[in-house]
Amino acid sequence: MEKKAVRCWKTKNPLYMKYHDEEWGVPLHDDYKLFEFLILDGFQAGLTWELILKRREALRKAFDNFEPKKMARYNDEDVQRLMNNPDVIRNKAKILGAINNARRFHEIKKDFGSFDTFIWQFVNGKTIDHGLKDYSNLPPDSEKSRTMSKELKKRGFKFVGPTICYAFMQAAGLVNDHLVHCFRYNQIKRMTRSRKNH
Repeated sequence: MEKKAVRCWKTKNPLYMKYHDEEWGVPLHDDYKLFEFLILDGFQAGLTWELILKRREALRKAFDNFEPKKMARYNDEDVQRLMNNPDVIRNKAKILGAINNARRFHEIKKDFGSFDTFIWQFVNGKTIDHGLKDYSNLPPDSEKSRTMSKELKKRGFKFVGPTICYAFMQAAGLVNDHLVHCFRYNQIKRMTRSRKNH
């Protein structure tokens, strides 16, 4: 990559830069990765994304790599273990929410064949390209994220409000919210084009 890559995030934080350059906005179709992103966005509510990125490895380790099958079997002892772990986000409601969501994840897989099919239906299976020039008018949610939130809540998910769902859509590439002058914008566009041509 050229040295003077123009990013849409004005940051010098290497954690943010790596996440922006390699993950944010890449269309995700892996059930388990989608689940991990949704859980991480739930944990981020009211906190900075920087904190989540810093704690991500510790969270992965503590939550059995976000393996829904294992998480769905967590009991009170596991909740206590997580609450006693200084490296994770020790918010009982969020921990219980993540465990609950792992159980709901399996119900969705049963009903839709995959979590991927369920999640991508909200954008008709295609990345929405917003072609943003700046972030000044970007709303915290969208009609589609409100619909996703409503459906997830109806299915018993926790920490899936419209704003969390929109952040998740951005992260998992359901929307391309890289700014048009950002070096990642066209790279993501190419990814979505080549997927359509398969």
